Amino acid sequence: MTAASDHMAARLRPVLAKAKLELVEKKMFGGMGFMLRGNMLIGTTAKGALLVRIDPAKAEEAIARGAEPMHMGPRLMTGFMAVSPSALPEAASIWTWVEFCLAYVSTLPKK
Repeated sequence: MTAASDHMAARLRPVLAKAKLELVEKKMFGGMGFMLRGNMLIGTTAKGALLVRIDPAKAEEAIARGAEPMHMGPRLMTGFMAVSPSALPEAASIWTWVEFCLAYVSTLPKK
């Protein structure tokens, strides 16, 4: 992981710990992914952004909340968005994204 990704992961871990979810950390996307029942819930990008997994039908809502579409090279990653660290001034702002992600990922079947 990069230093930027490490920094965001360090901000994210205590927020996730308070949620008392059974998560597994996994290196992915040049950062860290936090998996819930085998599905990525939330994570970090190599550039230090928060990587959020969302219902693709709620992409416009996520953009209105400050997220940007996620790309891997030229490919758009449908259902994934990036949130800049500057848009996350406090732990409470990270928690709102955790809740947003949970609303979708909790509906997915276990892998």
